[in-house]
Amino acid sequence: MIFEEEILIGTSVYIQKRSRKDYNRWRKLQQGPNIVVVGGGTGLSVLLRGLKEYTSNITAIVSVGDDGGSSGRIREEFGMVPVGDVRNCIVALSDREELMEQIFDYRFQQGEGLDGHSLGNLLLVAMTHLTGSFHDAVSDINEVLQIRGRVLPVTDVPITLKAILDDDREIVGESCVSQADRPIMRLTIEPENVEPLAEALEAIREADAIVLGPGSLFTSIIPNLLVDGIVDAILQSKAMKFYVCNVMTQAGETDHYSAEDHLRVLLEHGSKGIVDYIVVNNHNHISPETLHRYAEEGAAPVFYNKSALEALKVKIIEADLLNEQQVLRHDSARLARCIMDTIYARCGFKYPWGWRKVYKLVRRKAEMHV
Repeated sequence: MIFEEEILIGTSVYIQKRSRKDYNRWRKLQQGPNIVVVGGGTGLSVLLRGLKEYTSNITAIVSVGDDGGSSGRIREEFGMVPVGDVRNCIVALSDREELMEQIFDYRFQQGEGLDGHSLGNLLLVAMTHLTGSFHDAVSDINEVLQIRGRVLPVTDVPITLKAILDDDREIVGESCVSQADRPIMRLTIEPENVEPLAEALEAIREADAIVLGPGSLFTSIIPNLLVDGIVDAILQSKAMKFYVCNVMTQAGETDHYSAEDHLRVLLEHGSKGIVDYIVVNNHNHISPETLHRYAEEGAAPVFYNKSALEALKVKIIEADLLNEQQVLRHDSARLARCIMDTIYARCGFKYPWGWRKVYKLVRRKAEMHV
């Protein structure tokens, strides 16, 4: 049996056809919890890649302070918010991620004005011109590609990061902040009173769970909290609130930081009460070769002290979350399962691992009556 549904994209109506198997999976994902993920960079994409297997009710709220590479050039030439992190999240939530990654991440190697730009970034620029706003452009692309969830910029105004170092120097721009040569004491944004996207505030208020990170602390996560109304919306939300701590420190941003240092700085820039749970990696059996390679780049594993974290009034979720390949980062599947287990344990039942048998039985019975 083939199921059909109407999809409105702009002013046009399209017919989406699904097989029974795809339709049942789609229905299952539609019934998942509302999860809002806040951050930017590659860390956010890693988490989205895992969460999309459990729910399609995902909203990724993405920072807009990037000023380097293709995004930086687009920002300067067109006066738009940077598009790179939004592009990465769209790809991560796509059903055909491998194909979409090849298309969206394709970079032109030649051509005046094209050299260095990715195809996905240029598509977002073109859609912005067609629709009249970046937010509408992203919404239409979400619909066209039928991604599992939606991606929203935290604001439709480009912001500039400013950091005060421990020697009272001020550095300006995300590319400079990420390479700070002294500890960062305070981060601010310019303009200061930038308005958040209304849909972002609504998503936070209606969420079942809010996840901050993983990602660069000063350049991906905190900038979102500095946008007016975001912290207040998180505090007012009845959602479970998670912070996913990075598995490795970042040279220039979080040198020698422990998990409690990450959390303390996050709360200082946000507010007490924006984090209920901190998710930390407890797997530290990293090969000496990999540790040496990271040490040469100024990075090291992030360790944690339970007592110090508990003193910050958060619950600790420990798990083996490390994916040790060329780059050390969270394992998408394990991180998503860790968060989903916690969400459903609080609700009094376990999600798909207990539901799968019941779901298959219900599906078989339904098929018998068709």
